[in-house]
Amino acid sequence: MAYHRSVLSGVWHRPQKRPWLLKYRSSKIFLMVTVSFAVFTDIFLYAVIIPVIPFTLNSRAGITQDRVQFWTSILVACYGAALLAASPICGYLADQLPNRRSSMLFGLVTLTGATALLQVGSNIGLMICGRVLQGVSAAIVWTVGLALLVDTVGQREIGMAMGWVGTSMSIAQLAAPMLGGVVFDKGSYNDVFSMAYTLLGLDIAFRMLMIERKEARRWDDLDSALPPAFTGTRWPTPSPMPPQHPADEKITPPAALRIDIPRYHNLPPLITLLFSRRLLSALWGVMVQAALLASFDSTIPIYVSQIFGWNSTGGGLIFLPLLLPSLLNPWIGTLVDKYGPRWFATSGYLLAAPFLVLLRFIVTNDMVTKVLFCTLLVLIGLSLDLIIGPLMAEISLAVEDKELRNPGMFGEKGAYAQAYGLFNAAFAAGCLVGPIWGGMIKEHAGWGTMTWTLGLLSGVTAVPTMIWCGGSIFKKRRARMRDDIDRADEYQI
Repeated sequence: MAYHRSVLSGVWHRPQKRPWLLKYRSSKIFLMVTVSFAVFTDIFLYAVIIPVIPFTLNSRAGITQDRVQFWTSILVACYGAALLAASPICGYLADQLPNRRSSMLFGLVTLTGATALLQVGSNIGLMICGRVLQGVSAAIVWTVGLALLVDTVGQREIGMAMGWVGTSMSIAQLAAPMLGGVVFDKGSYNDVFSMAYTLLGLDIAFRMLMIERKEARRWDDLDSALPPAFTGTRWPTPSPMPPQHPADEKITPPAALRIDIPRYHNLPPLITLLFSRRLLSALWGVMVQAALLASFDSTIPIYVSQIFGWNSTGGGLIFLPLLLPSLLNPWIGTLVDKYGPRWFATSGYLLAAPFLVLLRFIVTNDMVTKVLFCTLLVLIGLSLDLIIGPLMAEISLAVEDKELRNPGMFGEKGAYAQAYGLFNAAFAAGCLVGPIWGGMIKEHAGWGTMTWTLGLLSGVTAVPTMIWCGGSIFKKRRARMRDDIDRADEYQI
């Protein structure tokens, strides 16, 4: 039981009871599991109805068969549009609020409402409302959750932590369509939502149990100030406090310690972050990675139904090859902490490009084609896993770099939540562009055109990633040249 002493009366008071299992509920591992599971739940509920939508739009919403591809792409894109609009706002609010836990709980309430709407929705309007609420929930969960993760693990382990989040995100994004298709085919539409409510129940438990590290430190501080009756030692006689002079209330630092901050840094942190080419490069990379996966969400279930004659079960299981490589994300994150994110993300885009183009040869219904299709999906999944974890870590590293160059530019509360708000907006833009890109090009120009354009997009994105991810490669090269010149001068002397 923790006690505190009144400054005015010197009387010891008994505050609220110490939280149960405080040490474990505020540990790094538990908070990482909570955030990862929150991201998993959010993405799972977004993607679980992806393979179900084409088969239910006609029976539940009365959409004719020739408009199924169009409305499938629209429903997938609505999530991205809501996430794009809500993320910057949620990021700003998250950096202003005193704690992150209440925001996480509010996001969970929003997600529950969205899930209920999608279950009972019997027309296209209610389905669109459900997808929009899912996007708003994702904006809250991702922005607050990732900022909480940075607060918890610090910069030295951020790559590893984001690797676990990337794994949970990839597993949810790829396993949800698979499970959704199988359960819908073997059961019913409501059975799909039974899985969703089970995850929501577990998510509620995690978020209710979590305690932020800064809250836990307050209890530790109180415990260290126990009175003599509880510590077995004599309380030292306090020395009299010196009289306070009005001039002591505000201390002006020496001129040598003051830092001149560029004029644009007086802008809100959200705007200031957008002046960083390093951050913009990472945001572009996140958007492209999300667009590639989202384009598969809106096209693969329908395409395998057309080419191979598969039902919703096959449309779901085909995502399994994309899923398996995501198990390597934590290991990739650990390597990112050691070597930096630049070459991992760049290699991912360069590797994905030819494999995406080769998908254009999946045009016949035979065993060789099916094996080739699964092999290419595994290679694409591995390539994309080299991207998302490093870029998620890069967002945090870019903010830290700006803060180191100009200490205090983001104020006392920092700007991590706002940076991850921009991350969410970029991911949302990809979720918005991907289904429209993939679905519309496939419908009007064919599967082959869609695949080579996606491959081209991936290859082009490798250029800015190589130049700016981890800091400008030109600045680093010039810095190395200056160091070499300085060492040569010292040698000659």
